[in-house]
Amino acid sequence: MAEVDGESGDDEKPVVLFDGVCNLCAWSVRFIVAHDDGSVRFAPLQSDAATELLERHGLDGDYFDSLVYVDDSGAYTKSDGAVRIARHLDAPYRWAWHTRYVPRLLRDGAYDILARVRYRIFGKRESCLVPTAELEDRFLARS
Repeated sequence: MAEVDGESGDDEKPVVLFDGVCNLCAWSVRFIVAHDDGSVRFAPLQSDAATELLERHGLDGDYFDSLVYVDDSGAYTKSDGAVRIARHLDAPYRWAWHTRYVPRLLRDGAYDILARVRYRIFGKRESCLVPTAELEDRFLARS
C-alpha cells in the first residue's frame, strides 16, 4: 500500500477519501478504478491516512459528510470533489468535468440528497472496504 508521504512521488497523485462502509461509495471506487487514468489513489475516511490528510488540509479528522478529493492544489468536498474526479476518467465520463459550470448550490444540493439516502438505498457494510490484491497499491497505507 502507498504511504501518505511516500518517497515514490505518490504525494503528487490525487487521493479520493470515501466512506469505507457505504456500498455506493465502494461501488464508486470500483467504477473509478475501471475508468480512470491510473493516477487516483484511495483511502477510507475511517482510516488514519485519511485523518492525517483531512487535518493537513484544515478539515476535521472525523469528517464523514462527503467524499474528499485531495490533490496538490487542496482538498475538495461534495460536488467539487466529484467533479474533479471526472478529469481522470475515460470519455464519456470525463465530460462530467463540465458540470463545474453548474452553480455549486445546485450541484451540492443534488449531492446532499444522494448522501442522505445512500445507506437506505444502497446499504451499508459492517466494516470498511478492503482492497483486492490488484488494487492494494492504489490505497494509502492503513494503520
